Amino acid sequence: MTAASILSLSSCEEMELAPEGSTLTATQKSEVYGNDASKSFSAVSGAYMSMSARMPNEEDIKERHNDFGYPSVMLMTDANGEDMVNTDNGYNWFSFEIDFRDRSQDAYLSRIIWSDLYRYIFSANAIVASIDPASEDKSLKFNLAQGLALRAFSYFQLAQLYQFNIVGHETSPCVPLITEENADAAAQDGAPRATVREVYDRIYSDIDEAIRLLSEAQEAGASRPDKRYVDLATAYGIRARVNLVAREWAAAASDAQAAIDNAAGVAPASISDVAKPTFSSVDEPNWMWGIIVEETDDVATSGIVNWPSHIGSLNYGYANYSSGMKISKKLFESISDTDVRKGWWLDEDGVSANLTDAMQKAWVEYAEATISQYYDAYTNVKFGPDKGIIANDCNANDIPLMRIEEMYLIKAEGLALSGGDGLSVLNSFIQTYRDPQYSFSGADIQTEIWRQRRIELWGEGMSWFDLMRYGVGIDRRNCGFQSAYVYVMAGNDANLLWPIPYVEINANPALSTSDQNPSGGSPSPVRDSLASVHDEKVSL
Repeated sequence: MTAASILSLSSCEEMELAPEGSTLTATQKSEVYGNDASKSFSAVSGAYMSMSARMPNEEDIKERHNDFGYPSVMLMTDANGEDMVNTDNGYNWFSFEIDFRDRSQDAYLSRIIWSDLYRYIFSANAIVASIDPASEDKSLKFNLAQGLALRAFSYFQLAQLYQFNIVGHETSPCVPLITEENADAAAQDGAPRATVREVYDRIYSDIDEAIRLLSEAQEAGASRPDKRYVDLATAYGIRARVNLVAREWAAAASDAQAAIDNAAGVAPASISDVAKPTFSSVDEPNWMWGIIVEETDDVATSGIVNWPSHIGSLNYGYANYSSGMKISKKLFESISDTDVRKGWWLDEDGVSANLTDAMQKAWVEYAEATISQYYDAYTNVKFGPDKGIIANDCNANDIPLMRIEEMYLIKAEGLALSGGDGLSVLNSFIQTYRDPQYSFSGADIQTEIWRQRRIELWGEGMSWFDLMRYGVGIDRRNCGFQSAYVYVMAGNDANLLWPIPYVEINANPALSTSDQNPSGGSPSPVRDSLASVHDEKVSL
């Protein structure tokens, strides 16, 4: 589904009203939502639930087992980079990302990313349009903030996928900018690509207002029911990410600290907390924001059309047949043996210190072979199965969207690049929560923080966006990829940008083929060679 067709729904989509069977137009729905906080909250809940829908694009691209909402975007982008190694053996639904076949404007994968993110924007626009921004009702303020935050998040992801970093590309074409203000006109006449600066101005405007509204709502006693919704700390976290990409270092550090200060009841996971497979429930005390999946949700009952099916090595799913998702060999080898995170992956002998004897026995029995034979070295065991049950086929894992640990790393980077003491923040965080023997005193602290982010946030849909904001390109040498997929790509390689789907260009009157991102052609593999992660330098 194109952005234009999604937006055209704003003028014709109807909602059934049981039991009378009558309908409300979108305009009438906005009026109802605006007058009833419970109804507008239902719209908010629906918007967040759509982030983990089973095959939301089925009508447009038919049945695809890698189509399950925003977690699909997380896996697609991670698989594009160099830190998540996986194979093309016929069972891997993310193999097109390995060799960049997803960069065709006709590829269904490009349509998934575009349609998903614009679908969230459409939902956000409907929420924002339905609520009076001058309302003093604390619940309506909270609901309005949800729409604004979701829209800011969605445009932020789009901006990083369809154009290079804002710094140096302020006037470059980005993505169509559609809000409640121009949605009707856009549905009729289309919308051109806005500049990167224009898109970021909207992102900042939306997240700034969301922070203000959430602060006022919180002071009035409003709070989120659970972690699927954005609270004040999460909103600060989103803005901290935006400031990091925009290289507003001091502001990034300040927002990260504000996120930490406002994250009531949230603290970094301890060494013992992460010395076992985990990262599967929003109830974990280090999660700030996540997608909640219920056992009865279609995405869970499908068994295999979900995020844990593809990335989870300890539960039932495609990973059992695709040989699993692995960490880059050179990144794994950069992790100290005293760092608890080394056990998030199998070592060269197929063993992880983070798996108990009982876990290993259950896994071996499930695999009907030894772990080293069933999964290759460096396969992840970071993400635990639902309820910790090995071989669980329910796959009702929650999906992490933001953890408090990220805020400490943003704070460290922001301080280090703005003249503050980011080194102490980094050392204290790693020593306390991951590796008591860690100590860093080198001059290139930004590269070291990047390495820590790559380890800490592996598999959580963050690695690609770091590659793009640093502008370092891709170097898959000595990572463990199949020889046909060992690429070295410069930071300005055209293949790094996603193409606008052809169906969007065809359906949007304000776009033409000249508005398409340039194609880099198929990347060519290079000869594999030894390389150390420590040799990689961030160049800003």
